[in-house]
Amino acid sequence: MLLVKGITKSYSKKRLTIPVLKGVNFSVGKGEFVSIVGQSGSGKSTLLHLLGTLDSPDSGEVYFGGERIDSLPSVKGDLFRNRSIGFIFQFYHLLPELTALENVLSPLMIRAGLVEYWLKRRQFHENARLLLEQVGLSHRLKHKPNELSGGEMQRTAIARALIAGPQLLLADEPTGNLDAASAKEVIQLLRQLCTLHKLTVIMVTHDHDIAAIADRTVQMVDGVIVPSPTVPVLQRRKALGLVNGVDSAIINTLTSLGVRVWLKVKKAKRKRKRSSWSAQKQENITTQSEKSRAEKNYN
Repeated sequence: MLLVKGITKSYSKKRLTIPVLKGVNFSVGKGEFVSIVGQSGSGKSTLLHLLGTLDSPDSGEVYFGGERIDSLPSVKGDLFRNRSIGFIFQFYHLLPELTALENVLSPLMIRAGLVEYWLKRRQFHENARLLLEQVGLSHRLKHKPNELSGGEMQRTAIARALIAGPQLLLADEPTGNLDAASAKEVIQLLRQLCTLHKLTVIMVTHDHDIAAIADRTVQMVDGVIVPSPTVPVLQRRKALGLVNGVDSAIINTLTSLGVRVWLKVKKAKRKRKRSSWSAQKQENITTQSEKSRAEKNYN
């Protein structure tokens, strides 16, 4: 679905040229969830901006669905981003004067224009409410960003990224500004929504534990993608409350059910053993009684 061929990118500061990307080759399949990990300054956010056509590479090519997108004209690029790509940023970038519902609707306001938006407003509002319900914010529709927690603002940003029905979701450090508990909730939600909406997701993070939720992880070092070391992904997913993409609550329920079944089987075995022992005892008593009667008759 997404193919990157040898892209480079440098920035100039006065007389100094700073190379950031140094010939990146990269591909992502349709419906795949990929994490890009790396230290600050490794070039991962720059790469994400180029994939989202927010910037242009100095050289190289980027293809989306077989179409080259790194050199789109300005207007066509804007239209492509609005229709095909959803963005999630570390600092949310919600409009402070709009409610959560209005922030989610903003991409549709831009795409549709005044007349079309007015004609389809009920459908748009219903879609936005449904997304906010999916991210657990059905009770926050009319709240503005300064009335929301960090986790709630990021959930609103996720709903906004999905409202236009994108094919590709780009997440730049989506948990970087959240506490540990909120980060865990947001990353699990992102994984669930990715599956629900059948999205291709590319997530940038410096946190290997967060990256473990993805189907695949690639590593950036000094502007290039390098082979990722083998990591205990299952252990990290368990730490995130996930095992193979399944919520740990389900795992706990199944485990609990398995324990209950095991106890029932064990109890049944004990009951059968007691029954067998009682039957053997009764048989022994009967045999002894018959033997005693036989001896008495003989005497």
